[in-house]
Parts: sequence; structure tokens; C-alpha cells
Amino acid sequence: MYELVQVAENSFYMDCPTKVGFYKISSNEVVLIDSGSDKDAAKKVKKILDGQGWNLKAIYNTHSHADHIGGNQYLQNQTKCKIYSPGIEQAFTAHPILEPTMLYGGHALKELHNKFLMAKESSAEYLTKEKLPEGLEILNLPGHCYDMVGFRTKDDVIFLADCLSSEETIEKYQIGFVYDVQAYIDTLYMVKNLDAKCFIPSHAPETNEIVALAQLNIDKTLHVAEVIKDLLKEPMTFEELLSKIFERFELTMTLPQRFLIGATVKSYLTYLKNKSQVDYCFKDNKMLWHSSVNAIAG
Repeated sequence: MYELVQVAENSFYMDCPTKVGFYKISSNEVVLIDSGSDKDAAKKVKKILDGQGWNLKAIYNTHSHADHIGGNQYLQNQTKCKIYSPGIEQAFTAHPILEPTMLYGGHALKELHNKFLMAKESSAEYLTKEKLPEGLEILNLPGHCYDMVGFRTKDDVIFLADCLSSEETIEKYQIGFVYDVQAYIDTLYMVKNLDAKCFIPSHAPETNEIVALAQLNIDKTLHVAEVIKDLLKEPMTFEELLSKIFERFELTMTLPQRFLIGATVKSYLTYLKNKSQVDYCFKDNKMLWHSSVNAIAG
């Protein structure tokens, strides 16, 4: 764990719970793809950089979740490197308090202001193609969050960020965080048809065969949608639905899980509503969700 793994001439990654990519842009200069989950992970990145005699020129964040940008501040302070983040992710990277605020839907409880949901602030710039070093290409991967991206290197390695989970992760957590379900499904189908020498998902083993894993993630996403539709044969409030989902998937509700899975279930409801498969109504000052074939009178 935390050792450097070489997968192509200029492409490497640090093997850890959230993989950090290294891409050599010259004999002694590298850029990173993400920075690790926190200061401790970043220190291990710095140890690799020093051990290899590499100078860090920039960090390219795939998205703004804390386990991907948690090392930004430490590495930027240590090396004065640039940090680039795509789209709306740039605002969340520069202002991490937006993450718990978004999940909570208001002024978030202080218990949600933790390193798992809110990284340290870093001075991130907006990522454009012009900010990329030669040999690095942006791959748009929306769905898991607002504007997530991956990267393809010149030596044909694709860093896939969080668009795929391993079979073990799916089995353990059952419902992964998704912001836009339709965009996520579209991304999975796109990834399923990619060709590359090697694929590096952030939370799954490296592989040169991505089809089966992409299909597994597609199947699980569609299964969760079907479970929600089935539960909504009986009209219920969102809180009642969320409780039944935790029961169905044998999950234990904690404060972080309440808001991570809660936000994801809301995204599924939007997806199903847009497909005219579920709907909502108001009754006795309650917002009730129901399958579209089970409309409620008055």
C-alpha cells in the first residue's frame, strides 16, 4: 500500500484507497492526477516525489470530493505547484465548505464538517485544455458529480476517477454516490466502449479490460432504480422511502450516510421522474412520492 506502480513508460500511480496518478512530462518533472485523501496521504506522495527526484509542476483534480483533493493544500504549500480543477468542481475545490452545504441542503451541521466530506482549501484554477501538459487529454465523465473528468495519457493509460467501483466496493456499500443518474449511466456506457492499454479507476484495481466492470456498475445502477420504483408502489414521504432503502439493502444509517445516500436517492427520484416512472403530490402538507401508476386522489 502507498507504493509507486508503473503502468507505462511515463504513467504511474500510488496504490492506496484513492489512487493518485503520476505522469512524467520530462526527465525530472511530473504532474499528479488527484492528490490523495488528506495530509498524511500527501506526505506519502511527497516521499515518492523526493525519492524519484521528481519536481511537481501541477495537480490535475478529477473532481472535488475530499478523498481526491485532500492532499492539495499540503502539496501546494510544499512545492508551490499549480492546481487545476474542472468546471463547477473548481469552486468546490477552492471552497470545500460547499460540499457539506450541498449535501445538507442548508447551513450544514458541524458534524458534517469533517475531512471525509470537506477537504482543506487550496488555490485551484479552472481547468481548460490549454492548461494541460503535452500528452495529457481530458476525458469528460459526468454523473458521479457535477463535472468530473478523467485523463488519457500519451502512453495510452486512462485514469477513470470515480466513474467505476469494484465488485467488492459495490457489495460492501450497495449504493454509491451519484449526482446525475442519467449522466452517470451514459458515462458508464461510454467507458464500456473505450480502448486503452490500461485503465486506472480510483477505487478498483488497474485493468486492461473494462467492459465487465462497466457493465457491473450499469447493472447495479439500474437495479437501485428498480428497487425505488418497487418501493414506491406504496406512496410515502422521502424520509420513509430512505428508511426502507436502508432496510432493503441492509445498511446502517449514520449521519454521513444519511446525507450521502439521501442525496443519491433524490437524484434517482429526479431520474425516474424525468422518465415519467415516478411522481409526487402533496397531501396533508406532506410531499409524497409514488410510482406513476399509483396516483393519489386529492
